[in-house]
Amino acid sequence: MREIKNIKKVIIKIGSSSLCHANGYIDQQKILYLVMQIAQLIEQGMTVVVVSSGAISAGMGAMKLEKKPETLPQKQALAAIGQAQLMQIYEEIFQLFHLKCAQVLVNHDDFDHRQRLLNLSHTMNALIDYGVIPIVNENDALAVDEIKVGDNDTLSALLVPVIDADLLILVSDIDGLYTDNPHHNPQAQLLKYVEQIDEEIENMASGSTSKLGTGGMATKIKAAKIVNDYGKHMVIVNGQKKESLLHIFDECEEGTWFNGKTGKHLNAKAHWLTYRTQSKGEIIVDDGACQALRHHKSLLPSGISDVHGQFLAGQVVDVMNQQGQRIAKGIVQYTSFEIALIKGHHSQDIKNILESYDYDEVIHADNMVILGGESHEWTTFQTIDTGKTS
Repeated sequence: MREIKNIKKVIIKIGSSSLCHANGYIDQQKILYLVMQIAQLIEQGMTVVVVSSGAISAGMGAMKLEKKPETLPQKQALAAIGQAQLMQIYEEIFQLFHLKCAQVLVNHDDFDHRQRLLNLSHTMNALIDYGVIPIVNENDALAVDEIKVGDNDTLSALLVPVIDADLLILVSDIDGLYTDNPHHNPQAQLLKYVEQIDEEIENMASGSTSKLGTGGMATKIKAAKIVNDYGKHMVIVNGQKKESLLHIFDECEEGTWFNGKTGKHLNAKAHWLTYRTQSKGEIIVDDGACQALRHHKSLLPSGISDVHGQFLAGQVVDVMNQQGQRIAKGIVQYTSFEIALIKGHHSQDIKNILESYDYDEVIHADNMVILGGESHEWTTFQTIDTGKTS
């Protein structure tokens, strides 16, 4: 059963396939139709944030290119050209409905760095307070692999805690999640409601892609997991169907709804550590430390057998077991150089080794999230809920 009564703040992610002609160029009529529905949602009292793809496609149209270039500098140049074109189109169309919009460009660093994340949150909420619709996209003109989010499904999911959205709407070119790939299996059935994301649901996402977008159904399931684990809802709808955004909230129940009430309900800090940080290195721990961490204990130097990478105190690292599985993520209180010196030693030895002494723990339990011990992307997460939010 969809819980739509308390949905007041929504993020709408619009994929390239919902913005473009078949040739890859921006289709202003499609944008007009989507904006018209957004305007109606706002009239109904909802706050809306838009995450929009399409910058490279807009750049292709501006430069009259027949196909997308292959090199990264060319794609970044097109993104820079197209972002201005795309925002101009959005601004002109929103003005038809007496609405204002603003451009916000982000990279993963904006979620990874706590102060920058706070600044992003303040900016987004200030725009909302002004009655301006933020239009968010990844800063593709400057993005490299180290700082890229990678796809706008994930980007929009990461924004949910930033503005405390109630619902994420992914506008795609497919009706929702099917039991199998509908292009290959005519017997595949559309799921209207997903109570909880499990291995069976994840397996349904394999093999579904869009020729215009960067992500397929797998990225949408990943986004749903991020959103649901924060206790919020997500829905996938087909942007090419008539009034698909509006029909989410009526008896039609358009698309596939992912229930947020059965997620992990991570607190803000645990969700940030789990999904919105990029680890700067690895700490290898012994079996005794693994067991202690699973019982919500802090990581002490005596349980550390090795350290990989170079990182500073205050940065996030992965905690790995002897089998190479990631069992936790946390904020370190010592640098990688210092940890290499104190590993295997007791806490009372730290002062003699480093000639300074600040903490007994390398990672405090309050600054750690315990993972399921799997190496793949679909880890089942367990968290240390300290009751704190940040």
